[in-house]
Amino acid sequence: MFSILSTESAQNMESYWKPILADMEKQTGYKVKPFFSSNYSSLIVAMGADQTDVGWFSNQSGLEAVRRSGGEVFARTFDPSGVDGYKSVIIVPADSKLTLEGLLKCDKTLNFGIGDKKSTSGTLAPMTYVFIPAGKKPENCFKTVLSASHDANLFAVANHKLDAATNNSTALRLNADRGGAQSSKVKVIWESPTLPEDPIVWRKALDPVIKEKVRQFFLTYGQGDTPVAAQQRANLAKLSMGGFKPADNTHLLVVREMEALEQLGMAQETGDAAKIAAAQKALDGVKAERLVAAGKAGLAAPAN
Repeated sequence: MFSILSTESAQNMESYWKPILADMEKQTGYKVKPFFSSNYSSLIVAMGADQTDVGWFSNQSGLEAVRRSGGEVFARTFDPSGVDGYKSVIIVPADSKLTLEGLLKCDKTLNFGIGDKKSTSGTLAPMTYVFIPAGKKPENCFKTVLSASHDANLFAVANHKLDAATNNSTALRLNADRGGAQSSKVKVIWESPTLPEDPIVWRKALDPVIKEKVRQFFLTYGQGDTPVAAQQRANLAKLSMGGFKPADNTHLLVVREMEALEQLGMAQETGDAAKIAAAQKALDGVKAERLVAAGKAGLAAPAN
């Protein structure tokens, strides 16, 4: 069973993933059944209950799958544009005069859309980089706060049903690429630092023989100069994917650091010295892990 995060309607996601899953069946020899959900928690629970074996997760939900559901990162996507990563954004209607400063006035006059609690770009990034540094909480800032998918939030802002909402650069680009008018009806008033691409996670306890066949499928899919590879890349392009690269759980260190920054901000709000010290220690620990991981990979040290 392969779990798929439905960032838009399950019907649309099924049409995009169907040829890829068919190719997976053909190459691995295994029957591949999709499990679609727009609820991040249900994907995590399904893997923990052995109802799914492999899945495409967001970074934060992937982290939870690793922590709570015996998951393990073995690959990650990369974008066909060559840009390695994407950005969380806050959007408003194109004709709106609202700015980030105006958004953070928190005068309870605005209707705001946010992502699932386990969404990296829909919730964690804006909380880490916007609201917590400003000492604000969405529930105390706005007239209403609605949680929905990126697709739903995009449509709501474009149609003036929401004054502002979180989203991400990939969702906006996909809407435009697919001929949707919504992306042209909104504008971005904030964007995050670059976030890592999405992980592919399998159950750590999965049979090693199955693992190797699945690994080979992902790491070779869309690679090469053959007509078959070209068709595979066309399949992936509909999801703004260029293919897959090998990865492990260190892929999630960036998100763990964001999480630790969020916890430090929340601790600082309390003014409790012990909580602040504990949160700072946790953050320093994650930063140290990132330095070690970067060294092993031969990369430059993280900027933050």
